[in-house]
Amino acid sequence: MSIKQLAAMACFVVAATPVAGQGPPGARFEIVVPSSLRAEPLTGRVFVFLAKDSVEEPRLKAGGMVSIPFFGMDVEQLKPGAAAVIDRRAGGYPLRSLDDLPAGDYYVQALASVYTRFARAEGHTIWAHMDEWEGQQFNTAPGTLVSTIRRIHVDPKRGTRARIELSRVLPPVEVPPDDQHVKRVRIQSQILTKWWGHPIYLGAVVLLPKGYDDHPSVR
Repeated sequence: MSIKQLAAMACFVVAATPVAGQGPPGARFEIVVPSSLRAEPLTGRVFVFLAKDSVEEPRLKAGGMVSIPFFGMDVEQLKPGAAAVIDRRAGGYPLRSLDDLPAGDYYVQALASVYTRFARAEGHTIWAHMDEWEGQQFNTAPGTLVSTIRRIHVDPKRGTRARIELSRVLPPVEVPPDDQHVKRVRIQSQILTKWWGHPIYLGAVVLLPKGYDDHPSVR
């Protein structure tokens, strides 16, 4: 092959290379934590949920074997008023990317799972979700920040831009009061507290037989 032929092939390859910005624009959601909701920076994971109906909040339909599409990104020291961006780089389930989302009208809700700093005894410091007696359910955990639900037309091929502000904090778990048949116990574990560098509690629910209170000396 001659030098001229090689040069012509090189020019063809360069010309055939896609130019940045020529692909589909994709969908982009900007999630904002206003200072009125949280004054300090946030480290955790931010999510967007997209449902076809509004029978219940989209966040409550996510996860498990049957799930609406949702996508998330980690954030580190996100300042109040700054935007966390969820776009085609975000991991998703059951769809891997926002680019795979069919175009259409969706009920959209955003959520921020707040992580806790753990300075562990072995020398490593990590950030992770601290269970608040909800059973590690990220979409219902107390202290989680969520937005209102918005109806948005999403088309990854034509491009979608939406800015969503988080607006409320999920409340603590309501623990039913003890009664004659059920007692709840909560004990701080000194071993786990020392290991995790953070107060760790163990809980238990004790079921009592009928007539237990009639025999206070029996243990």
